[in-house]
Amino acid sequence: MSNIYESAEATLGFISSPCLTKVELRVACRGISDRDALSKPDPCVVLKMQSHGQWFEVDRTEVIRSSSSPVFSKIFLVDYYFEEVQRLRFELHDISSGNNGLRDADFLGSMECTLGQVSDLQPVVTAEELSGNDDYVELSFSARKLDDKDFFSKSDPFLEIFRINDDGTESLVHRTETVMNNLSPVWKSFKVSLNTLCSGDHDRELKCTVWDWDSNGKHDFIGEFQTTFKEMRTEQEGKQIQWECINPKYQLKKKNYRNSGVVILNHCKIIKMYSFLDYIMGGCQIQFTVAIDFTASNGDPRNSCSLHYIHPYQPNEYLKALVAVGEICQDYDSDKMFPAFGFGALIPPDFKVSHDFAVNFDEDNPECAGIQGVVEAYQNCLPKIQLYGPTNIAPIIQKVASSASEEMHTKEAMEYFILLILTDGVITDMADTREAIVHASHLPMSVIIVGVGNADFTDMQILDGDDGILRSPKGEPVLRDIVQFVPFKDFKHASPAALAKSVLAEVPNQVVDYYNAKGIKPKCLSDYESTRTFSP
Repeated sequence: MSNIYESAEATLGFISSPCLTKVELRVACRGISDRDALSKPDPCVVLKMQSHGQWFEVDRTEVIRSSSSPVFSKIFLVDYYFEEVQRLRFELHDISSGNNGLRDADFLGSMECTLGQVSDLQPVVTAEELSGNDDYVELSFSARKLDDKDFFSKSDPFLEIFRINDDGTESLVHRTETVMNNLSPVWKSFKVSLNTLCSGDHDRELKCTVWDWDSNGKHDFIGEFQTTFKEMRTEQEGKQIQWECINPKYQLKKKNYRNSGVVILNHCKIIKMYSFLDYIMGGCQIQFTVAIDFTASNGDPRNSCSLHYIHPYQPNEYLKALVAVGEICQDYDSDKMFPAFGFGALIPPDFKVSHDFAVNFDEDNPECAGIQGVVEAYQNCLPKIQLYGPTNIAPIIQKVASSASEEMHTKEAMEYFILLILTDGVITDMADTREAIVHASHLPMSVIIVGVGNADFTDMQILDGDDGILRSPKGEPVLRDIVQFVPFKDFKHASPAALAKSVLAEVPNQVVDYYNAKGIKPKCLSDYESTRTFSP
C-alpha cells in the first residue's frame, strides 16, 4: 500500500533559511483624501507580505482618529533575508467610528515594494536594522498642573516620546492613551524595546511632547522636554524623576513663565526578554495535539468527492494540512508522541456522537507515534465511524486547556501546547468556543484552525483576534491573541509549505509573550539573567 504520509511530505518539500537580521518599519501618511465631507479619515495601515504568490497579514497599526497625515506609533518587526526578494504591501483603510476591524472599513489604497526598497520610501516608510539587545523597558509616566487648553473643560493630554536619530531626524517611539479632562493625568505603563527607545544607546537624546487631544485631529501643543534613558535609570533610588514641560513660545513671550506643567517618571524597569529559541534550548517542549472534523458535511469517505476520501497516491486536504503543520511542530517535541482526537462522529461500540474521541480509540492513551502515526490512525479510523454532527470544537479546546492548566501551575517553561483543529465548516457552538478560547488565553496554549473545503468561513474570522478583540459571551476579552484561522483553499494555487509558514508564524511570539508576561525565564538559564529592576 502506498505511504500517504511520505506522499504528503514530498508534496510539501520544506525549505528554510536562517534569518539574517531583524528590521523595524515605521509608517506615516501624508495628505489622505477625505471621503466624507464632514470629517477626516480614521486611518489604519495593514502590512502584508507575499509568500508563494499569496499575501498574508503580518500586523497592523493602531487607528488614528480624524487625521489626514497620521504618524503611527506601531512599529512593524520584520525578519530580513538578504538572499530573498521579500515583497511588502501596505494597505490603507479608513476605519469606521467605534470599530477597529476591517469588515466595515473603507479601503483607501495600497503601496507595494520589496523590503530592500524601503530605504527609498522615506519618510513615508522608514526601516532600521536592530542591534542584538532584545531587552525591554517598562515605563510609567504622569503629569501635574498641565496647561489648560480647553475653554469649557480641562485639557485631554497625551504624551509622545521621540528618539533623536544620528542624522537629527525624529522617530516616534510611543504614544500614550489620552486621559480626558484631566490636568494631572496618570498614563498607563507600557513596554518598549531598548532598540526602539534608544537604539541601545543609553545616552541618545529623547524628546517628549505633551499634547491636548482634539476630536478634529488638530491637537494643541502643551509643552516638551528632553531626556535620555541614562537619566531615567541612573537617578538615585527613591528620588522621583521629573521634568518641566516647556512651551518655547510661552518661554519667549511671557516674562514670568516657568513651565506648562511637570511630567513625572513613576516607574522604570528593565526586563530581560528571552527569545523562542532561548525557551526551546532551555528545555521547553511543544506539545502538539490534532483534532479532526468527522461531521457528515465532509461527505461519505467512500466517495471520491468526500473531503475524507483516501486516494492511493494523492493526500486529501486534511492530510496535507496535518503534515504541513505537524512536520514543523514535531521537531520541538522530544518523544514525538502526538494525541489525536476526532469530533462530530458516531463512534463504536454504542455509536453515540462524540466531540473529543481518540482517533486510535484508546481513550487512556490517545497518543500516536509521530505524524505518520497520526496519519495511520486517521486512515484506520474512517471505516469504523459514522460521520454525523454538529461541528462543536469547544470540548476539544477544553480538553487540551485542562492539560495546559496543569503545566501553568508548575511556573516553569517546560511545555507549551498547540492544538491544530481541522474542520470543513463553520462551528455550531460559537458561544462555548469563545468562552473556551478566552479561558485558554491565560494558559501556555495556542489554537490553529484550518478550514478545509470550499465552505464560507467568514464567521470563523471572529475567532482570530487580528480583526478586533475576541470576547466571551459575558464580555471578558482574551488576555492575548492565541488563535490563528486559515482557509486551506487560499493555498490551493501556492506551494503547500506556505500553509505551515502562515499558521505557525505567530506561534514563537505567542510562546515568548506568554512566558515573558508571566516572568518565567528559560529553565536552564542562570540566576543573573533574571529581571533587573530600577526603581526611581
